[in-house]
Amino acid sequence: MSSAQPAKTDSTNRMIPPACPEVVAVIPVEHLRLAVRFADGLAGEVLFKPSHLHGVFEALNDPAVFGKVHCAEGFVVWPGDLDLAPDAMYEEIKRTGRWVLE
Repeated sequence: MSSAQPAKTDSTNRMIPPACPEVVAVIPVEHLRLAVRFADGLAGEVLFKPSHLHGVFEALNDPAVFGKVHCAEGFVVWPGDLDLAPDAMYEEIKRTGRWVLE
């Protein structure tokens, strides 16, 4: 019998892998810079380069929109269905202390 946990879904019906790192805190430090903390205690920064702010992320050019960041079910999210992948964020923060989105 397998002891693997089944995948869960969040409120938007996204599949969350059983071992997916969970963001438990996010603070906008300044425009385009976030401080994040994961459930296991790992903490670091997420930095957006202006070159990343196109397409769906274009709305984050507005500091008022960027400041509406919050955690929801383990994800970093903004209004308008914008979110960041916690697994990629976790791996890069674990490796370097920050995740730079260019």
